[in-house]
Amino acid sequence: MKIEHLVEQIHKKESFLCIGLDTDLERIPAHLLKEESPIFSFNKANLCVAYKPNIAFYEAYGSAGWEALRKTIEYLNDNYPELFTIADAKRGDIGNTSYRYAKAFFEDLDFDSITVAPYMGRDSVEPFLSFENKHTILLALTSNEGAFDFQTKSIGEKTLYEQVIETSKSYKNSQNLMYVVGATKASYLAEIRKIIPESFLLVPGVGAQGGSLEEVCKYGMNKDVGLLVNSSRGIIYASSGNNFSIIAAQKASELRNKMAMELKKK
Repeated sequence: MKIEHLVEQIHKKESFLCIGLDTDLERIPAHLLKEESPIFSFNKANLCVAYKPNIAFYEAYGSAGWEALRKTIEYLNDNYPELFTIADAKRGDIGNTSYRYAKAFFEDLDFDSITVAPYMGRDSVEPFLSFENKHTILLALTSNEGAFDFQTKSIGEKTLYEQVIETSKSYKNSQNLMYVVGATKASYLAEIRKIIPESFLLVPGVGAQGGSLEEVCKYGMNKDVGLLVNSSRGIIYASSGNNFSIIAAQKASELRNKMAMELKKK
């Protein structure tokens, strides 16, 4: 998907909500376990501008999990082609291996984007960037507590995460880059925007992890919005009953309404 199509959907829906499909068989409504593919049955919905299946939750169930992932992405692409899809796989390896990862998610499964770990550097990231109209979402400043172990450490006058972002701008096809910046690190967004003023940011951590949507928008929103704010548990596990899809839709609508207000402020 071209980035202008994503921007168009954001303004059309007055939403920059991304829903994380961290689908766990131990947490989905019990009645769905009787379905042929419980995970797929749980995943079907259209509440946002982007969906982000967390690949680990599918890999954990072996071939049945991969089949559920395939059914999910095919369902979304066939029925809601306007949605932006993110494979939250956090891949990152040397060139040939990265290319195979990219081929699997971009060509075989037809995701629009994939999350990538930048620790191994240029030759581990550029293979993902070589696919036309596909996007690589680089882990920059994550929302977990362990982010402070390395990401915020100083290298000369810059922190490691700033160095990662700055260096990535020199990668071939860097226009296809997006970046993960956790909502719990909202105060850092102003500095990040000085480095990448026009890039899209995938922002996890609003809701269950305590991140503030208002703070994220204040420091991170740009002229094209430039944000995909992700919520997972706060939406998909809001109910364990037969009405789970209705409650999930309500929770998504509540967050989307807040986003509409932030868009009007801008």
